[in-house]
Amino acid sequence: MVLMIDDSKPIFMQIAELIENGIVDGSMAEESQVPSTNEFAAFHRINPATAAKGVNVLVDSGILYKRRGIGMFVATGARAQLVARRTEEFFEQYVKPLTLEARKLGISAEQLNTMIERSSGLAPEPGTDKERSAAL
Repeated sequence: MVLMIDDSKPIFMQIAELIENGIVDGSMAEESQVPSTNEFAAFHRINPATAAKGVNVLVDSGILYKRRGIGMFVATGARAQLVARRTEEFFEQYVKPLTLEARKLGISAEQLNTMIERSSGLAPEPGTDKERSAAL
């Protein structure tokens, strides 16, 4: 996991997101140990207090827990919790504005679904040989 410093967000939040991404994508399994704050700090060349602040955000939200004298671990249910939260954020940030704009433009739910399928490669592009053969 490499942190690409983004000046638009505090570094501690980027550390928290880096860990969250690892949990969501499965590279950090539930009940597995996460790198220590000193390891994060050394690897990413940041202050250990900054790394600790990012980890503590996840401890406070129940994503990580501390085993005294051993380190931080991914909590059971953390992935499901993150997926649920991120799904709701995705809905609020992308789906609601998308459907609002579609409504303004008079795009039906069926047309919108076709556009989404087209963008994901599930439906043929209009006017292509694939579309013509799909219509046959």
